[in-house]
Amino acid sequence: MAPRNGARGPADVAYDLRWARDVRDSVRCAGVLLVLLLLLDRGTGRLTLWRGALWVTLAMLLFLALCPARVRAGEDWLSTRRLLRERRVRTDLLVSVRCLDGVSQRLVLRDAFGGRVEIDPEVLVRNPPLWFRLEAGAQKAAADGTLLCGATVLRLLSRRIDHETAHAVFKVSGLE
Repeated sequence: MAPRNGARGPADVAYDLRWARDVRDSVRCAGVLLVLLLLLDRGTGRLTLWRGALWVTLAMLLFLALCPARVRAGEDWLSTRRLLRERRVRTDLLVSVRCLDGVSQRLVLRDAFGGRVEIDPEVLVRNPPLWFRLEAGAQKAAADGTLLCGATVLRLLSRRIDHETAHAVFKVSGLE
């Protein structure tokens, strides 16, 4: 029987375990908005076919904005898949890792072949198997000399993941 940690063995793929739940939450948010807008329009007597189509379009746009990328990682690669496109990088050939701050923090990975992936660092914090795959590949890239920029970002992320893991262990064991 396979373990439930997102990766079943060294050659298998690790993935974001919360992705399906996040997609369901995105559908719920868009659905609630649609229902509220339709009920509001119907209650005021202003609901028409065109306004209904506008509200459906608005709900679909909200879903597209909230829908998370599906993050997967295997031996020496990491990929993100959105609705229409998949992006992939070779983690053993990373040339840069940067952290972009803004409304939401993003981790930008680039490889020697020009591949570029943007992910939310929280996905790595919540899914240690994904982090272990990325870290193993990045260590290979650093040892080979291809990782030119980003060792500090990876070190800080590693500390954060270690801190979160230790906190979870203390919490589960009642030592918090």
